Amino acid sequence: MAGRSSVGRASGVMVGAVLLCVLALACGPGTPPGNASPDATALPSGGSSDPAAPTAPASPLGTVGPSPSLAGRDAPPDALLAAEGGDPVTGQLGTYVWFQSGSDSPWLPGTPVAVGAGEPLTLTLVPDGDIRAWRARYVPANAEGPGGASSLGAGSGPPAFVAPGTGAWTVEVFVEYAAGVGDASYFWRLEVE
Repeated sequence: MAGRSSVGRASGVMVGAVLLCVLALACGPGTPPGNASPDATALPSGGSSDPAAPTAPASPLGTVGPSPSLAGRDAPPDALLAAEGGDPVTGQLGTYVWFQSGSDSPWLPGTPVAVGAGEPLTLTLVPDGDIRAWRARYVPANAEGPGGASSLGAGSGPPAFVAPGTGAWTVEVFVEYAAGVGDASYFWRLEVE
């Protein structure tokens, strides 16, 4: 290597440094690739271990990660339904998809809550989570499924709708979480006076 100039050596060092930087960026923060455990390997949101499974298209603005309160949880957040001025009531969690897991559930009777006809109802997630979209519907409490359900509303952001008329009803609120982390159905049995 006696014939190699100092410019050549500097170029070689520069190329090596660039390659190390590229490798460091590709690996990202955390456990080095050779030491990664199966639990530490995360799939992209909406991902699947099946390479043939469809994935959600990337956002034109890039991927936005879940809020810190949702990251690291192994199940969806609790959904609390509250009438204006009343105590919030946690709904029964039905079918859901959450990161790389999920659960299938039949139509549920719902957690009992008493409200007045036409009373404003609001839903919050605990821990706090952003909601991309939601829809609420109801059927008579003795129904065995959603057949013939009536809409209570749909939208984006925090769900808010009014209670149906007098009677006993099963209310389902379907929530699609922001950042593509999944979706879930929650159920309440409304005793409307």
